[in-house]
Amino acid sequence: MKNPCALHVHDNTLAKALENMPQDKSFAKAADVFQLISDATRLKILWLLCHHETCVNNIAVTVNMSSPAVSHHLRLLKQASLIENRRLGKEMYYQLAQNAQAKLVHKALDDILDISCPGKNS
Repeated sequence: MKNPCALHVHDNTLAKALENMPQDKSFAKAADVFQLISDATRLKILWLLCHHETCVNNIAVTVNMSSPAVSHHLRLLKQASLIENRRLGKEMYYQLAQNAQAKLVHKALDDILDISCPGKNS
């Protein structure tokens, strides 16, 4: 913050909140993730990978895109740590990453689409 003395002091709750404010680079990282998931194709890919581990070819057929185009989206999602992959023979399989950020995106997507995941009682 440029000048904390310029704040209007109504009570001390704002000052306490500002003590815990993340650095600008953290907000930039969050903005990057939001920008990444603002693409409808990537959301469709994420939704699929939230519910099923599968290969590039199956993803390409599902989203009606070429395998190279899907691979580009997968690379971006992997760089953001939202998905992970494993190799089985010549085939690469993708699924939602097992981290808090990916689980949050999964929950938000299901809530926005107003669906419940298969096998869940929520």
